[in-house]
Amino acid sequence: MAKFAQTLIAASVLAAVSAPVFAADYSGDIHKNDYKWLQFNVMHAIDQRPYSGNDYNDTYLEMEFGGRSGLFDLYGYVDVFDIFDSKHSNKHGTGSGNNIFMKFAPRLSLDALTGKDLSFGPVQEVYIATLNSVDDTMMENMIGLGTDVQVPWFGKVGMNLYARHATESGFAKEEGKWNGYQFSMNWFKPFYTFANGSFISYQGYLDYLFDRDTYGNTADYSSHGLGTFHGIYWHSDRYAVGYGLKYFNEIYGINNGAFGGLLNNTGFGHYFSVTYKF
Repeated sequence: MAKFAQTLIAASVLAAVSAPVFAADYSGDIHKNDYKWLQFNVMHAIDQRPYSGNDYNDTYLEMEFGGRSGLFDLYGYVDVFDIFDSKHSNKHGTGSGNNIFMKFAPRLSLDALTGKDLSFGPVQEVYIATLNSVDDTMMENMIGLGTDVQVPWFGKVGMNLYARHATESGFAKEEGKWNGYQFSMNWFKPFYTFANGSFISYQGYLDYLFDRDTYGNTADYSSHGLGTFHGIYWHSDRYAVGYGLKYFNEIYGINNGAFGGLLNNTGFGHYFSVTYKF
């Protein structure tokens, strides 16, 4: 698994070497490139991981947002589960566990902070990158370096390398400690535009956790974990509809079959989405 991820990371970077550089421009007013966006997604997930039992299906509401303001770049979302209070949801009932999940990923531009053009090769901007994930029982914080990389065909691809702090994870031996690293990348590529201006996009992300210390508990925990999402979406000015396929491999660094065979943590999940954009 580690060799697969290393090969994938290397291929992503090498593919970008021949791409042109589009350096960040902070001359004059650093707010001249500001923007923001907000949308609500109704998501139906089938076979999401990890789950115990036979499956994990749910329909949930996601508020997704992002933008740019001077020095800062931001992406984030908040998920609220079982929005239809359905007995068919694996999140249904007071004993089902987590009801909400939040992820925030602010980045601070070093180009803007220093007033210097730090672009090189295919790298157009450099950031101090953070990633913060929270739910009812977990808090995970990461910090590292991020970049925007120009990749042939894809255009701008965000790539970030973080050190992971297990603030609250449910694994007592690692809580409160720096444990492991994560490489993340994301992309959004419109590839077909209709006469009315709507378009089809290929969008997704990859998160690879590695070098995590299991503190000897190799039965339940893994030194690595992978999640990668690949979606095809139709977009208009106000709406989007799409399908995404996500592959999980020991996601979150938990072994497939962990805790006495309780958890299913490797395989494919399916996501169907309807979006309204503000």
